[in-house]
Amino acid sequence: MKNKISISWLVMAAVLFLSGCSNAQDIPPATPGNIPIKKALIVYLSRTNNTKAVAGIIHKEIGGTLVALELETPYPANYQTTVQQVARENETGFLPPLRTRIANMEQYDVVFVGFPTWGMQLPPPMKSFLKQYDLSGKTVVPFNTNAGYGVGSSMETVKALAPKSTVLEGFSTRGGIERDGVLFVMEGEKEKRVQNEIRAWLKRIKLVDKEE
Repeated sequence: MKNKISISWLVMAAVLFLSGCSNAQDIPPATPGNIPIKKALIVYLSRTNNTKAVAGIIHKEIGGTLVALELETPYPANYQTTVQQVARENETGFLPPLRTRIANMEQYDVVFVGFPTWGMQLPPPMKSFLKQYDLSGKTVVPFNTNAGYGVGSSMETVKALAPKSTVLEGFSTRGGIERDGVLFVMEGEKEKRVQNEIRAWLKRIKLVDKEE
């Protein structure tokens, strides 16, 4: 009789143990590419509104807080003057002061950073942002628009300026070509195509479910 009772208790203990293991496995660990979004911040720099449009598409897909990155002293309206100023800032390492302020950065666990490619580099204002805020332990997700020449060194610079963050695969698409007077292009068929590309990218990096 005692043997039967002992066996029964052993069976019950094994069931409870296995149930506990099963429940623990239901919650996936926060590893790169499998990160639950508690609250997302989408920060973007945009001169001709193409990066702004991409930021808006991402915002529609995942929600969160959408913030435009603005400077205390805006860049000149003239394109060539701005190109020259940015070149000097890159050469000297000058980081332009930001007018934008992010309150309670600690509340965000995923930070999207959007920017155009300027001189094949990360724009100085985005460098200012990444230097100003402590993104340690957060997931950083870069996205980019460019004039057809690609991202240059911008994605690598994001990684270098967020060394204690998990930096996921970035997104890039061709925007306007301000030098040639081609400004806002994220509309019509182009917008629809970019929407589909962004959805596929967010699924690939596992920030949205694969199933609709």
